Amino acid sequence: MLDTSARLLKLLSLLQTPRSWPGSELAERLGVSGRTVRNDIDRLRELGYPVDAARGATGGYRLGAGAAMPPLLLDDEEAVAVTIALRTAARGAVPGTEETSLRALAKLEQVLPSRLRRRVRTLQAYTVAVPADRPAPTVSAEVLTTLVSACRDRERLRFEYLDHAGSPTRRVVEPYRAVNWGRRWYLVAWDVEREDWRTFRIDRMRPRTPTGPRFVPREGPDADLAAYVSGRVSSAAWRHHARVSVHAPAAEVVERINPAVGTVEAVDADNCTLITGADTLQTLAVHLGMLDFDFDVIEPPELVAHLRRLADRYARSTPPTD
Repeated sequence: MLDTSARLLKLLSLLQTPRSWPGSELAERLGVSGRTVRNDIDRLRELGYPVDAARGATGGYRLGAGAAMPPLLLDDEEAVAVTIALRTAARGAVPGTEETSLRALAKLEQVLPSRLRRRVRTLQAYTVAVPADRPAPTVSAEVLTTLVSACRDRERLRFEYLDHAGSPTRRVVEPYRAVNWGRRWYLVAWDVEREDWRTFRIDRMRPRTPTGPRFVPREGPDADLAAYVSGRVSSAAWRHHARVSVHAPAAEVVERINPAVGTVEAVDADNCTLITGADTLQTLAVHLGMLDFDFDVIEPPELVAHLRRLADRYARSTPPTD
């Protein structure tokens, strides 16, 4: 039989899983009587753990939410995962949470067993984060929390939105989800005035409080919300847009690109149209070359001229063989 301290830790570990535990099952797991389980539950409550109890066939004990956060009990894998996540946050994954993440990280690392501390330090020493080519736009944790709370509570949002030129517009939306893509955060929402789905960069939003009235949720714009956002975000940011006739079935072309690169429209069984774009003509040429299919550029003419220059350069670099 476990001693009292070890038994309490084992009991706490079981209660922290998202389910209800009948007293009889806890007693069997711990190798004690039902009365001992009830006494141990009372001890946990005295220590500040809000243990709820429900009667009935589907009832049992489970850890509830309290007014203050009691100490957590993490297994080895959970402790390592949380430590790595805090290190990432401390580097600015969500701007505005760096200092808080550092404080939490310091507390966690102080109590990590030496075997786990060694694993975490090894991961830190032998992994490298590639820095972004430019700083990520700042999104405050307060704004992000306001937006996701409105999504959860189904409350309309009013906010000022800055366009590419920095000019503000007032928007009223029914928020759906916040999406992290690349270095930026986006809000997918139903624009009430425009009666359509829109994607907003959160760093350009200035929410106004209090939030508006509740709304009846509607079905989202796409089952794959990540693909939906990446497709719209990338196309909105492209400097150069192109339409390309690809001499291959649409299904085969789709397998070689992702929504961030472009969209494919079937023409017939053996041909399709690729609508794509990029910041530079050079990048567009690389994307098209990687398709490994024959194609004809419909537009723009600047891309046609660039590909001709590339063709001449490649021809000069590969002299004919005897």
